[in-house]
Amino acid sequence: MRFLRLDPMMVKLILVVLLATFLPARGHFVAFFEWLTMAAIALLFFMHGAKLSREKIIAGGGHWRLHLWVMFSTFVLFPAIGLLFAWWHPLPVSADIYTGFLYLCILPATVQSAIALTSLAGGNVAAAVCSASASSLLGVFISPLLVGLVMDIHSDAANGGFGQIGKIMLQLLLPFVLGHLSRRWIAGWVERHRGLIGKTDQASILLVVYSAFSEAVVNGIWSRVGAGTLLYIVAGSLGILFLVLLINLLASRLFGFNRADEITILFCGSKKSLANGVPMANILFPSAAVGIIVLPLMIFHQVQLMVCSMLAQRYKNAGAKLAAEASEEGKTPATPPSQK
Repeated sequence: MRFLRLDPMMVKLILVVLLATFLPARGHFVAFFEWLTMAAIALLFFMHGAKLSREKIIAGGGHWRLHLWVMFSTFVLFPAIGLLFAWWHPLPVSADIYTGFLYLCILPATVQSAIALTSLAGGNVAAAVCSASASSLLGVFISPLLVGLVMDIHSDAANGGFGQIGKIMLQLLLPFVLGHLSRRWIAGWVERHRGLIGKTDQASILLVVYSAFSEAVVNGIWSRVGAGTLLYIVAGSLGILFLVLLINLLASRLFGFNRADEITILFCGSKKSLANGVPMANILFPSAAVGIIVLPLMIFHQVQLMVCSMLAQRYKNAGAKLAAEASEEGKTPATPPSQK
């Protein structure tokens, strides 16, 4: 039952949301946290770029059919499902909740958890590194463009997602590129301090969540989101995830991918990045709406980890069983010709 445990990051997110609920940033602290959040986002994407190894990407870059399907699943299949869900509007909850579902469907895939689950399940790890990293990089360009295409964004800075591309370039892409270009000098330090960098990533996300939910609490988020709405978000997250997993499973078998590539497609094509999504929402959406819009993403983050962890364990157990059966068959002595 290990897959039922809350992800430690999810526990921290819940605590930060509670802190913002009872002690939201107000007055002069709002401006302070805005600047601190901008710095944290820049540091987060600088570290993302510094961790991205070109050698690992090139090692898995030859599986173009696999990568093409993962990109299709991430940036076409998911958004199409999100659009259908938002259009269907099955329950009369806040429109920002449906915007949040659509937004999470537009985001790129995760990197760390997609690779870790692919490795656990016995998938093609080199291809997973390439697909997940490419998805994360392309998402910096594609996700804001998709937001501009499928959403009506109104903020003080600009109207529409296209007006925010300059901010995306400055706050996300530029630090990412600078981090990647600096690998020749800091790659060794990055490898030796991966634990510290992971904590920096988490701290940056938690800071953005606190800032966003402080604004949301001041604007009355909990008067619009009750227990029923939270359960609905969980159910919606499960429904979207199962549909994407099913389509990816059927497609991988229809197109003749082997077992290792099937695993990679499932875990790289069904994940959505909290690390990219929360900072990007802070730039793309009006500050008063960010808290409620990222709520589906935060819940989907936990749902995808629980479901995919269970699925990875099943693949691992099935792989061990197949290996044991193959080993037993190899040990079985051949039948003598006289007994045939």
